[in-house]
Amino acid sequence: MPGADLPPAVIGCALPEVLDYVNPGERIWFDDGKIGGVVDRVEPDTVHVRITQARAKGEKLRNDKGINLPDSNLPLPSLTAKDLEDLAFVAQHADMVGLSFVSKAAEVEQLQQHLARLSERTVAIILKIETQRGFEQLPALLLSAMQAGSCGVMIARGDLAVECGFERLAEVQEEILWLCEAAHVPVIWATQVLESLASGGLPSRAEVTDAAMSDRAECVMLNKGPRVMQAVQTLDSILRRMQAHQRKKSSMLRSLHVAHTTWHLEPANS
Repeated sequence: MPGADLPPAVIGCALPEVLDYVNPGERIWFDDGKIGGVVDRVEPDTVHVRITQARAKGEKLRNDKGINLPDSNLPLPSLTAKDLEDLAFVAQHADMVGLSFVSKAAEVEQLQQHLARLSERTVAIILKIETQRGFEQLPALLLSAMQAGSCGVMIARGDLAVECGFERLAEVQEEILWLCEAAHVPVIWATQVLESLASGGLPSRAEVTDAAMSDRAECVMLNKGPRVMQAVQTLDSILRRMQAHQRKKSSMLRSLHVAHTTWHLEPANS
């Protein structure tokens, strides 16, 4: 019934150990920022959250959705026990490995040591910049990753926007692009590129502009969807057009199409 008191919803967390580092007053976000809240109080094995942001009609929180704690200091290892187990296969067969939620140079060095122990092959390391701390430590992360000889950076804009604030995302990704270009490190532009088109229907105007801006990266990642092939074709068309105008951060100053238009001007009345 509308207006009736409902019992608080209860959800689980795949990494319950993070609850030991959460404090009252800290922000918490669910499902890439679709639902936001503030930690009210912390009890053993339970964190009470007051929801402060959601759609007026409510929001559904499905399984396997992410949880972000941008204000909490979470001293969790970047490489989990499952990651270390999977590295044996990765080292023998993969061309690159993504290091998620990396925030310390020591984590990059640890991954390099494990890969060197498991195989003589060179496996590229992709630094997935997904947190405020990862962004702030990017220079140190790059210096460590570049020692391996083959590395790249992914601007993981889903978590990064939630962690840094949506209003800061454009500025943050701009700084990442500048820094990686100076270091001659390739960049992957990721998350929600032409998502409306890939999932069905037409891309929004904002998505087309976003896809055009992705030309400044070396690689663009598209998510899965029933129309992903159409999204690839559209992205290819957009990037081919943009490459004539800009190469990474440098404008090409090509002649404009409008400059070749013939104008017929009527004489002004005397």
